[in-house]
Amino acid sequence: MEVSGQTEDLLAGALRGEGRPVRFRRGQALFIEGDLADRVFVIERGWVLISSVAPGGREIVLGLRGPGDVIGDLSALDGAPRSATALAVGEVEATVAPGAALTRVLGDAAAAMELLRVLASRLRDADRKRLEFAALDTLGRVAWRLQELGEQFGEDTADGIEVELPLSQEQLASWCGASREATVKALAALRTLGCISTGRRTVLIRDPQALRRHASGAV
Repeated sequence: MEVSGQTEDLLAGALRGEGRPVRFRRGQALFIEGDLADRVFVIERGWVLISSVAPGGREIVLGLRGPGDVIGDLSALDGAPRSATALAVGEVEATVAPGAALTRVLGDAAAAMELLRVLASRLRDADRKRLEFAALDTLGRVAWRLQELGEQFGEDTADGIEVELPLSQEQLASWCGASREATVKALAALRTLGCISTGRRTVLIRDPQALRRHASGAV
C-alpha cells in the first residue's frame, strides 16, 4: 500500500536520500507475495501492478501504482510478509531504500502523526469503496477505475484527461471484479456514450462529469 499527499512527499524525500536508483524490466517483480519485507520503493517512472493470488490460484488485481507512489511501506513497518506482488508493467525506475529508512523518518512526531491520519483516511475510504463498489454494475465499476486513474495520474489535454492504461483487458477485468467480456462491453458503452475514447494503452476521458455519474451509479 502507498501513502499520499504531504506525508508521501516527506517519506519519498527521505527514502531518496537513503536509497539507490534501480531499473526494473517489464514483467520483473519488485517484490513477491509472501516475501519478508526489507525494502521500500518510490516509483519514479513507469507503472507497477499490485496483485494477489486467490485460494483457487486466480490472480486478483488490487491496484496500479505510478510515479510518486511509495509501495512496500506497511510490510516494512510491521515486519509481516508481503501481502501482495508488485510487478513492473513496463520499464520501471524506482528508488529502493532499506525498510529501516522508513522507521527512521517516522521518528519525527509530525511525520508519524500525519501518517496515522493518512492511514485512518485510507481505511475510511476503503470501507466506502467496498460499499459503493458492491452496488455498481460492470459499467459503473469500469467507470470508477478510469475515474480513479484520471484523478491520480491523468494529464489535462485540449480534448480531455489522458490516462496511460498499461493493463491487458484481462487485468483490467480482474481489477474491476468482472469478466473480460463484460469489461470490453462496458468500455464500448462508455465510448458510445461519449465519456471516453481509447487508443493503444491509453484512455482519453472526454467527459469527466459523465464518467463520474456512471462511476457513482447516478445514471
